[in-house]
Amino acid sequence: MRLGLFMMPLHPPERPMQAMLAEDTEKSLLADRLGFEELWVGEHFSASSEPIASPLMFMAGLAPRTKLTFATGVINLPNHHPAKVAAEVAQFDHMTGGRLILGIGPGGLPSDFELFGNTDAMQRGQRMLEAIDAMLAIWRSDPPYDIEGPTWTTRITKAVLPEFGVGTMPKPFQRPHPPIAITARSGDSFGVRTAVERGWGVVSANFVAERIVEAHGRTLRAAREAGHRTEWRVARNICIGATEAEARARVFDAASANRYYFDYLSTLARRAGLLGTFKPEEAMPDDAVSLEAIIGDCVICGSPAGLLDRLVALRERVGPFDHLLMAGLDWSGPNAAWEQETMRRLAEDVMPRFRQHVAAVG
Repeated sequence: MRLGLFMMPLHPPERPMQAMLAEDTEKSLLADRLGFEELWVGEHFSASSEPIASPLMFMAGLAPRTKLTFATGVINLPNHHPAKVAAEVAQFDHMTGGRLILGIGPGGLPSDFELFGNTDAMQRGQRMLEAIDAMLAIWRSDPPYDIEGPTWTTRITKAVLPEFGVGTMPKPFQRPHPPIAITARSGDSFGVRTAVERGWGVVSANFVAERIVEAHGRTLRAAREAGHRTEWRVARNICIGATEAEARARVFDAASANRYYFDYLSTLARRAGLLGTFKPEEAMPDDAVSLEAIIGDCVICGSPAGLLDRLVALRERVGPFDHLLMAGLDWSGPNAAWEQETMRRLAEDVMPRFRQHVAAVG
């Protein structure tokens, strides 16, 4: 049961970019000092509220300063030529001595869809698979390369000079490649089914109702019964205070980063008619889904003892997930102190006991 930090990240859009990146760096270094084992960082090109365009570039600055395993959360493959991603991932894997998990996805930001001409959802899924297949083909072969797909062509057939290394694409440090994981945010998830078929890991998104995570668990349980073993990470927003009342007050406070986080995401989803995955109950009409109900379902909060009880209950409800990812939040106002306390209490007080529970029940 590894503990990781998952950062989209998500900040108020008016904040200076340099300050946001410095804060995200400080948070990552704190996670390493506290014993978090993984850092997952998202990719967004066209939102000032989500300012990291290259998770690999961001994490490369942290690599010599930490012991963390780094994970892209995720590289949205339809937005990139697969040869470029294959080369950059291979380089990063060597720079970190194999401390990389390759998280991939079809994308989730509408302005990025428009920016890169990927507005069709089904086509994005197809392009994601086309891109990863091309990357895997690059990594398992030597030049010449002649990989053609519906969207991209990877070809080096003429400019190949083996004695000079010209025309040769780099292979990752980890062989045959870093572990691959895919994020999942709908109950009947294409990503989960694809991961099972291909032996990839699954990351259940933190910004969905628990019933969605439970649906992922049902799919993965059936896959395990059929002999397919898929590594499963569950991401959730977490807040820990000295007491139950203190933790709950922080989550619902007007200045709370948790409140901002779910107000931002649910407002955008409501405007797009995509509120379904936020609903604690599937049959709820949109106008009955309050921000408080979303926060209550998506944020795990409490004292250290209460938080432990709720993590145990979550695992009993959704199924035996392998690793926990805590969502990283904005540190404006009181949130820096609140989240730093949560990270410390989670790492030092809660996770050792949670690991004991998981080891005892399997």
